[in-house]
Amino acid sequence: MTKLMKILFAVLCLQGGAALAQAIHVVTETTPYTYLKNGRVEGTATEVVERTLERAGIRDYSLHVYPWARAYDLALKEPGVLIFLIARTPAREKRFHWAGEIMKIEYHLYRLREREEIAVNTLDDARNYVIGVMRDDVRQQYLQGKGFTRLVISAQWTDNFRKLLNRQVDLVPLTEDDASRLCIEAAFDCANLERVLTLDEASTGLYMAWSLMTPDEIVERSRVAFEALRTDGTVHRIMTGIP
Repeated sequence: MTKLMKILFAVLCLQGGAALAQAIHVVTETTPYTYLKNGRVEGTATEVVERTLERAGIRDYSLHVYPWARAYDLALKEPGVLIFLIARTPAREKRFHWAGEIMKIEYHLYRLREREEIAVNTLDDARNYVIGVMRDDVRQQYLQGKGFTRLVISAQWTDNFRKLLNRQVDLVPLTEDDASRLCIEAAFDCANLERVLTLDEASTGLYMAWSLMTPDEIVERSRVAFEALRTDGTVHRIMTGIP
């Protein structure tokens, strides 16, 4: 941490006492980096957020895994809500206070390997097929922004993946890690899943972000704390599993 960052952090700590009287609500969804285990929210991204809050001196908070649409709605409407992992897009830019990029993500369209009749070489090709997406997720927003209309919307990725297996949808947009996790949960051999197209324009960074009604002192303290963890390599070590 630079001298300037140390001074700013100290000032924010002095100013933030009143703001921290309000409990913080931290929300996320189930991913390979955020999940419930023995009743506790765990995962590498969860650890990054908890380390950030600890370094910022923010200890009065609750941490929950929700369906994405509920987590997103809370972060849009309630004060003192910290949401992660959320894609930073132009449409969302002014809806949140962005506190730090935890990781970068790349989305791909997948089909069942046996469904050779589904031929997708370009994004326009994908318009000919039914695509399963999750409500209020960046992939739904991206495809709708591109004029896609044949979208089947689910509340959970497990439901969406089940629709792919049951041939209720033709394609689903996933990360490689999401695909692996969903295959394991569904007891499905991932060798029978095929990646057909990378959604380059939708691939982006995943952040921690605050609701707009959150006090500025809290937002800035978390930004300073996250930047310190990023600069000293802590974020990279946690996300890559390096001891």
